[in-house]
Amino acid sequence: MLELLPLVGIALLFWLFIIRPASRRQKELGRMQSSLTVGDEIVLTSGVYGTVRELHDGHLLVEVAPGVSIKVARGAVGTIANKIDGPADGSDAIDDQPGSASGPEES
Repeated sequence: MLELLPLVGIALLFWLFIIRPASRRQKELGRMQSSLTVGDEIVLTSGVYGTVRELHDGHLLVEVAPGVSIKVARGAVGTIANKIDGPADGSDAIDDQPGSASGPEES
C-alpha cells in the first residue's frame, strides 16, 4: 500500500498544477466568447484585430477594415481588445509621414 502513495501524490500534483488551471482557462474563454456584443473590439486567435458587427449562434461577422467584414467562428475569438492598447493621445502608433524616421540621420 505504501508503494502506491508516491504515485497517488504525483497524480494529485499533476491534477493540481496542469488539469485544474487548463480547465479554468477554458471556462473563462467560453464565458468571454459568449459575452460578446456588437461593437466590441476583438483579437482573433490568428492575431487579426477587428470589430464585431453581427452576432449569430456559432459565428460572427467581424469588420477588419472599413467595409471589409469576415465571417469567423466564435471559437476563433481570443480576447476582447482593451481601448488602452492604443496611444493615450489618440494618434496612430506608426507615423507614416515621409522623413519622420526616428533613427540616426544620414549625412
